[in-house]
Amino acid sequence: MIKGFKDFLMRGNVVELAVAVVMGAAMTALVGSFGDAFLNPLITLVTGGAEVGGEFTVNGVVFPYGVFLNGLLVFFLTAVAVYFVIVMPMNKLRERFAPPAEEVDEVHAQAEIEVLQEIRDLLREQSRS
Repeated sequence: MIKGFKDFLMRGNVVELAVAVVMGAAMTALVGSFGDAFLNPLITLVTGGAEVGGEFTVNGVVFPYGVFLNGLLVFFLTAVAVYFVIVMPMNKLRERFAPPAEEVDEVHAQAEIEVLQEIRDLLREQSRS
């Protein structure tokens, strides 16, 4: 039972998923702090300064659209950072260490030929008996 669990954990997909979740969380925290430190003040400054920047009021209800803009920018920057820091390098590594497509096609073609020959032989045997 423990061996099966160990095999499950050591599969490439599970390990890659765990790394992706941890890296994504770290990247989100980093980009979120960038948004709080630089983007929020910039949005406030561009949209009217400290008094009314990044929000408007209707019938006494405050709508802080600067918070939404900050969240939108943080999401976009997180997606860009995860792509360029995690996805792109992983794809390059996968391409580097993956066997060439021709080699894979040859192996599959040879396996298909062997299976087809076995089927042919079995059909001949059945037709004789």
